[in-house]
Amino acid sequence: MFIKILLTIIFFAIMLGVGIYSRKQASSVDGFVLGGRSVGPWLTAFAYGTSYFSAVVFVGYAGQFGWKYGLSSTWIGIGNAIIGSLLAWILLGRRTKLMTQHIESRTMPDFFGTRFQDQGLRVAASIIAFVFLIPYTAGVYKGISTLFEMGFGIPYEYCVIIMAILTAVYVILGGYKATAMNDFIQGIIMLFGIVAVILAVLNAQGGLTTAVEKLAQLPSDADPMVNGGFATWFGPDPWNLLGVVILTSLGTWGLPQMVGKFYSITDESAIRRGTIISTIFALIVAGGCYFLGGFGRLYGMPPVLPNGKLAFDSIVPSMLVTLPDILIALVVLLVLSASMSTLASLVLTSSSTMTLDLIYRDKKSLPGEVEEGAIDDIVSEKVEARKVVVMRVLIVFFIAISLMIALNPPTFIAQLMGISWGALAGAFLAPFMLGLYWRGVTTASVWACFIWGVGITVVNMMLGNPINPINCGAIAMVGGFPVVWLVSLVSPKMNRQTVNKIFECYQ
Repeated sequence: MFIKILLTIIFFAIMLGVGIYSRKQASSVDGFVLGGRSVGPWLTAFAYGTSYFSAVVFVGYAGQFGWKYGLSSTWIGIGNAIIGSLLAWILLGRRTKLMTQHIESRTMPDFFGTRFQDQGLRVAASIIAFVFLIPYTAGVYKGISTLFEMGFGIPYEYCVIIMAILTAVYVILGGYKATAMNDFIQGIIMLFGIVAVILAVLNAQGGLTTAVEKLAQLPSDADPMVNGGFATWFGPDPWNLLGVVILTSLGTWGLPQMVGKFYSITDESAIRRGTIISTIFALIVAGGCYFLGGFGRLYGMPPVLPNGKLAFDSIVPSMLVTLPDILIALVVLLVLSASMSTLASLVLTSSSTMTLDLIYRDKKSLPGEVEEGAIDDIVSEKVEARKVVVMRVLIVFFIAISLMIALNPPTFIAQLMGISWGALAGAFLAPFMLGLYWRGVTTASVWACFIWGVGITVVNMMLGNPINPINCGAIAMVGGFPVVWLVSLVSPKMNRQTVNKIFECYQ
């Protein structure tokens, strides 16, 4: 216990120290939200990866899908690395950096408002982002606190509150730069931690070969007379496995807290290096998490909830509780690192979106145009400082709301994330990506996709989830592309001169 407490105190001290060190760079809006658009490839790649993978993956997804699909759940981690990291950086990185800098966009809602010349889109997108980032944040709290409770014996409620306070402090102090620097430190802990834990768990089962043989002897849930499904390449349920791969991999392309990382990177050469770093990080962390979760059935049945369902979120903690104390301490730091980095990214995205796109919604002009009634530099500095203060206040507000949900979580971690990612990526992914490449995307098609993504998620939730939230989220994301394409064909086109001016950044 002394080792666990000591390591945790050192960890927290470093996180807060980075926040204090970075506070001078967080005095302006660009500094607070984007790190001055001068964040290098290593910090950006690790910020992307650590925002991607949190306790939601390590505790919720690895446990639930490892139980359902066995070793084939490793495909989810591989999909995260190839689709969610490699392809995301290749297809979105450069174009996002150039266009958002060209049109002076700081947030994803700001991008929609300026790219499609409709401030109503900016408002709608900011509301969607704020509302649907809350259940994801609550899921992160729940995952981290479940494992923290296992490692330290501290009641769940206290764990949630401590995490919320600590995350708020270092984000409020240092903004995005502090978040990125802490993400780098936390990412290194995650890399070492996941490798050490996998080796320890396999060793406890007699090695990799023995563990796989034990898994192959377990009967299938669907047919108890059939053994071996959990040790096969594609598992007992490949179609639902594909839905999880799509949700968790393609979803990052339309999430504000993920795409925002491309806004802040220094230049195009940094994007190329960041692509490689981010992909390797995802392959080790995500692939390792799901591979580990695939052996969950070797540790017996998880507890049963009052509603009769299995407590999937207890599977990974039950696997780890048998490890030596020093490894449990490492696991706690691993999940702390993964979760606090994701929380920091979520609260920063939410507060900046509410401040810049709802409260201080400046009139935007395209590059080369002069805004009417431009204010002088002194007034501008005061307004910028006021925006930073408002963002810091909203960080506290956002954390408080998600904290209340986390203290009374309505469902499993995986379902919380499915609802959040389904609505956000279902609404944003298609119009954002197509808006970077295709000049023919219309304003009406973006509105249609917003309605589609949020509508299908909310209706499914109100009907009691007749479609699994995971699969519903995947349908919302993929379905957004034909929605944008079809509506763009039949709706009024944007002014050609305006669109050409926006696309000048690629010439």
